[in-house]
Amino acid sequence: MNFDEIKESLSFLDDWEDRYKFVIDLGGELPSLADSEKTSANKVQGCVSQVWLVVDRHDDSSLVFRGDSDAMIVRGLVAIVVSLFSNKTPQAVIDTPAQEILEGLGLSEHLTSQRANGLRSMIDRVYAEARAHL
Repeated sequence: MNFDEIKESLSFLDDWEDRYKFVIDLGGELPSLADSEKTSANKVQGCVSQVWLVVDRHDDSSLVFRGDSDAMIVRGLVAIVVSLFSNKTPQAVIDTPAQEILEGLGLSEHLTSQRANGLRSMIDRVYAEARAHL
């Protein structure tokens, strides 16, 4: 599911419990990383749950992010982050105001402070990967 579809689906869900279930379902649809990709180099620091992010560069210079987590709700947040940033050039990734966009989804006020910090850590890692590919 692309980010616009996620945003649209969330806009129809008024109840936090429905949104929570939707995010968990997104995580369930996220392809798992291979065990060989769940390395310390791919692990996102600053997350209470284990989170791994991998970036692939395509021939057209776009970046594709893949990720995984050991926690269901966090795995859904990974799916949202991956959909927001994938298939963009490194500069387009850096220019994406992720925090503002994600706050517009109405999820942040319902996340624990630990999960919100973890989400920021994921975003910081994506930006760092994009800068490394410039």
